[in-house]
Amino acid sequence: MKFIKATEKDIPVIQDLARRSWMHAYAEILSPEQIEYMLNTMYSEKEIGNHLQNPDYHYYLIFDEVNSSFDGFLGYQHGYEEKTTKLHRIYLIPESKGKRIGKMALDFLKEKVAKSLDARIILNVNKENKARKFYESQGFCVYNEVVVDIGEGFIMDDYEMEFYITWI
Repeated sequence: MKFIKATEKDIPVIQDLARRSWMHAYAEILSPEQIEYMLNTMYSEKEIGNHLQNPDYHYYLIFDEVNSSFDGFLGYQHGYEEKTTKLHRIYLIPESKGKRIGKMALDFLKEKVAKSLDARIILNVNKENKARKFYESQGFCVYNEVVVDIGEGFIMDDYEMEFYITWI
């Protein structure tokens, strides 16, 4: 497994991986219309390009060297709040689930966060998303609930979760 820093040339790969993972992860949680709206808004070329221009925002592609294929990606932002990194995106394609890739990705993120000297990682997870249990198994705890109006009559009904970095 290899984590490759994404650049603007990788935007189509990120968009493809997002679509493939979202259609699986959210099919039973969100309407097809909300999935399309969120993909078109959050994963537009302009939106991802803006993230890549921010020196604190990082995208990494997760590359399977054995199969020469991309399994997913993560996107995070250092300094989102004081001493806090926000994990905005971590998505795996359905075929890569159950291979411990999510754990490897979070371990990779934790190393990056520790090097940045942030002390905390936060993320949002849909209240109906099974990923919540995965995050809890990796040491994340729910600290808040939020309902966010994202436009076009759609909302995000999420838990906010956190993890504190400990230095040895």
